[in-house]
Amino acid sequence: MNEVVQDAFNEQIKSELFSGYLYLSMSAHFDHENMPGFAHWMRLQAQEELAHAMRLFDYVLRRGGQVELHGIDAPTTDFGSPLTLFESVLEHERAVTGMIHRLFELSGKEGDWAAQQELQWFIAEQVEEEDAAATVRDQVRMAGDDQAALLMLDQQLGSRTAGPEQA
Repeated sequence: MNEVVQDAFNEQIKSELFSGYLYLSMSAHFDHENMPGFAHWMRLQAQEELAHAMRLFDYVLRRGGQVELHGIDAPTTDFGSPLTLFESVLEHERAVTGMIHRLFELSGKEGDWAAQQELQWFIAEQVEEEDAAATVRDQVRMAGDDQAALLMLDQQLGSRTAGPEQA
């Protein structure tokens, strides 16, 4: 595996692990706020991000590359309101999309067509990630300060099931 691409994949593994760590922190926040549905949604999101990291991890190994795990910073624990939190989630997912796009571009520049093929899955996945985050953000925005609406949304988010990559 091209060393430049390998290093970039290792950095993306770190970013995906951080995303899992961030969403786990958000899950703990919602649990502390007695919003178990929001907490459940975030816990599943954390598991999904860890599955993404493992997909990249396994890909590097399949290519005969060297996985180098880098240190992960501690995520914040101060999230504010549900709306502020989900605005942060959408912003984070957009940043991850940018990382995936840059990795795709680098892979092409380096002539690593197999890496580009693998990254196609992540490009499509990020469309889903951004859509899911925007949908919940918009629903929280619509609920506003209506406690009954937030409780109904909490119940709805609690019914989220794990995707196939999380099973």
